[in-house]
Amino acid sequence: MIDVRNLSVAFGRGAQRREVVKSVSFAVAKGKTLGIVGESGCGKSTVLRSLAGLDRHWQGEIQLAGQNVGQERTRAELMLAQMVFQDPYGSIHPRHRIERVLAEPIRAMGKGTGFELVGQALQQVGLPAAFGERFPHQLSGGQRQRVAIARALMLEPQILLLDEPTSALDVSVQAEVLNLLCDLREERALTYVLVSHDLAVIAHMCDRVLVMQNGAFVDELTRTELERGITHHPYSRLLFQSALLWEKPHNAGSIEALS
Repeated sequence: MIDVRNLSVAFGRGAQRREVVKSVSFAVAKGKTLGIVGESGCGKSTVLRSLAGLDRHWQGEIQLAGQNVGQERTRAELMLAQMVFQDPYGSIHPRHRIERVLAEPIRAMGKGTGFELVGQALQQVGLPAAFGERFPHQLSGGQRQRVAIARALMLEPQILLLDEPTSALDVSVQAEVLNLLCDLREERALTYVLVSHDLAVIAHMCDRVLVMQNGAFVDELTRTELERGITHHPYSRLLFQSALLWEKPHNAGSIEALS
């Protein structure tokens, strides 16, 4: 479903030029979830933005659903992959009713008004159809992120790109949103690429994990290896140990909540 070869992304020119993604390659099979982990600023989100067509600075080759896509995308190519962003408070227009937020992708792609699909879209993410009349400030963080997921699914993409989709939510709400994403993946045979700092989230969601450092992938782990704490690179080991130290005092029981 996703085949990326020698993807590089650089910003700036001359002495200011900075390469943030350095010739990375990976593939994701249909219906599978690939996780990408690494410290802030290592290039994870830039990879997602390149896949989504939001960033046009990339070089290399990107293939989605068997189609080669370029820096400039057609509407049909843009509909292959949609993105769910980290902050549910910042990714939805605060002055638009939820029905307008959800209908916007349909209208933007010239596929109709979209309003007739809003009620069903909300129900598919566990929200009442009546929420279409509300404004974002009338919803909780978890409800807003469900709306963001519903918006990403309006165009019926085959691929969802998830950029820290639960990091701004409370632990109990994180579990609900992640379980929703798992259910949607099974129901729609979706393919996910998930960026997260939370190894509990990665272990719960992902079949395979790539560890990123300074714009390059330095390790690849299976779910079993991640659950057992098995790593193949010093940076992966440091990342894993740091995550364990953080999880114990702050997110105790988070893995259990996801089961």
